[in-house]
Amino acid sequence: MQVRSLLLLLALILVAAAAEAGKNKKEKTKKDGSKCEDWHWGPCVPNSKDCGLGYREGTCKDESRKLKCKIPCNWKKKFGADCKYKFESWGGCSAQTGLKTRSGILKKALYNAQCEETVFVTKPCSSKIKSKSKAKKGKGKD
Repeated sequence: MQVRSLLLLLALILVAAAAEAGKNKKEKTKKDGSKCEDWHWGPCVPNSKDCGLGYREGTCKDESRKLKCKIPCNWKKKFGADCKYKFESWGGCSAQTGLKTRSGILKKALYNAQCEETVFVTKPCSSKIKSKSKAKKGKGKD
């Protein structure tokens, strides 16, 4: 009986210590945080070339900060990495230009980015003719 009481007391002490440690972590993050709520963020600037890891700078009144960010290497430079669009399916191929076109509607603007509501993208038409049915190989015996 005394062993059970001792184990229960030990468990309660451990739970209380863990709760206190969690409380201290929350207080530390509050001290590091800013009271400013009107942050203005610049674009993500890659560390080298035009994509990959980088940083963005933000300002709020007299404060400034830098956040790590990443620009995917397949992003559309025309739109910026902070503008997210929902795109339609590709349209038909234009015989005059040899290009396909599709439009995208703004889904989300990250970090107060200035984004166009609707964008249009083009790509060259495929020179290959895709067939939907595949030839059967080796199915029948001669």
